Amino acid sequence: MTIDIHTLHIKEILELLPQRFPFLFVDRVLNFEKEKFIRALKNISFNEPFFQGHFPEKPVFPGVLILEAIAQVTGILAFKSSGKLAPGEIYYFAAIDKARFKRSVHPGDQMIIEVKFIKERCRVARFKGIVKVDNEVACKALMMCARRREF
Repeated sequence: MTIDIHTLHIKEILELLPQRFPFLFVDRVLNFEKEKFIRALKNISFNEPFFQGHFPEKPVFPGVLILEAIAQVTGILAFKSSGKLAPGEIYYFAAIDKARFKRSVHPGDQMIIEVKFIKERCRVARFKGIVKVDNEVACKALMMCARRREF
């Protein structure tokens, strides 16, 4: 049995996500399977602009940005699973539940972001996200995104 590994590099990620520097938190997609899971990475560099104020003496990657990284990876899985959206359609981040932070993230760390598809109903999809650093869970959360027409 062969396993088909799908990877995406930054150019392909930029085609899928509207976010740009300094608000893009996905460096590479390591593998994914449509409608099942995705695994991506984000390298944490001391050069990130928010480290100037969070916190200068002991820089910590903000938890809300860890959640944003999960949301962006969730968006990539949603786009890759559904194919092209209809004209005027867009994915909206709809909800986050049960967010838990287990470990801080610092410059020099590499976040591995894993998202699993749970289910979709009425154009709203539910996902489970886990971020690991050095194989330790740093954060986990449930995410929902909705496919809607723009007004």
